[in-house]
Amino acid sequence: MTFTFDHIHLRSPDPEATATFYERVFGVTLKRSPQRIDFVLGGQPIFVSPVNEPTTGDAPMPPYRGLEHIGLAVTGIDAVAAEMKAKGVVFSMEPTTIRPGVRICFLRGPENVSIELLERSAA
Repeated sequence: MTFTFDHIHLRSPDPEATATFYERVFGVTLKRSPQRIDFVLGGQPIFVSPVNEPTTGDAPMPPYRGLEHIGLAVTGIDAVAAEMKAKGVVFSMEPTTIRPGVRICFLRGPENVSIELLERSAA
């Protein structure tokens, strides 16, 4: 069997606001259809659809079990984080060196999605 990555699917009570966050913060291009809003982030397709079921639960606060965050590799993590903060982005963890050659930080996206920025040095 062979598997290839296809997409990430986000659910939101306000898909327009959710997609607009990714457009404003990451500079993605939004493609709207009657069913959902699509964009590509870090080479991966992401779909944002409305929450239609009244029994849909709220997103948990990280850390938690299961799919826990989206990770994005960056260069110049401190400058990237500063630029995002200037756009009003809320960080749950400031840029931190977790081991030699690896710096990470986490920001909070719409619907409590945790997004990690990660920088690996060439050392």
